[in-house]
Amino acid sequence: MSQIDVKQLYEWCKVPVSELSYHPKRMIPLRIVADSAAMGMCMARDFAEDVKRANEEARPFRAIVPCGPKAWYEPFVRIVNEERISLARMTVFHMDECLDWQGRELHPDDPYNFRSFMEQHFYGGIDAELAVPEEQRYFPVPSAMEKIKAKLAEAPIDLTLGGWGQDGHLAYNQARRNPYSAITVEQLRSSEMRVQDNNADTIIALAQRTYGGAYQFVPPMSITLGMKECLSARKVRIYSDTGAWKQTALRVALFAAETAEYPMTLLQSHPDALITATVETATHPISEHPEWAFNGVNV
Repeated sequence: MSQIDVKQLYEWCKVPVSELSYHPKRMIPLRIVADSAAMGMCMARDFAEDVKRANEEARPFRAIVPCGPKAWYEPFVRIVNEERISLARMTVFHMDECLDWQGRELHPDDPYNFRSFMEQHFYGGIDAELAVPEEQRYFPVPSAMEKIKAKLAEAPIDLTLGGWGQDGHLAYNQARRNPYSAITVEQLRSSEMRVQDNNADTIIALAQRTYGGAYQFVPPMSITLGMKECLSARKVRIYSDTGAWKQTALRVALFAAETAEYPMTLLQSHPDALITATVETATHPISEHPEWAFNGVNV
């Protein structure tokens, strides 16, 4: 059952996109960009500039990196190669991975095998002399959870990059919908790397996006870094260009109090978090239809 008051939700959703970035009740900084290409370039440039600063200061750089949104990989690879940005000091903790119903890794050719995607699109295009050393790449697999948690705990994380899901999940920290083991905001905030079942709405969202609604092909389980690890970074930057499925979660993140129902609301208490959304993602349909009437809500 949702903890969000529907009348409040209506008020958040009806705010015109033109007022969103500077709204006085907004709880998290928001940057709106024109489209997917602009968002991808923005994300790539943000990441590259942080790596460059670390190189100039001759210090290691530790980042939590997502598989998606997908628009940033090509510009990031191009920027790194053209500007000769060494990634040799960088350690990458991959944010999450999909698993089959028994918690096993997916076939390398499964479209939801995040490692395969990242090896091709993130690591694959970088010139060899600039690349992240292989021993500094940590892919989440169930058999390596304790090792990765220990490596994460060795030193601060500089940057968490990510997107968000239809329920505001960051990494695969989905809204916990089990009626017998609800969690509090503080439990969510302290959550660590784990294996879990995916929520039905996550499966439906991915089926719609990728498989024409064939939910049978969507991985039903995942392994994810917890909110504790994701929010431990000095800087958190999340991005979305995927429109309709993310529009309501964005409004809740911007205006609701922190709630375990929408994990990205926890960005509100991070000292350096920024959300970047395309115009399509930031525009809510209710904001464009003030004539719509909902019994018990606005009439």
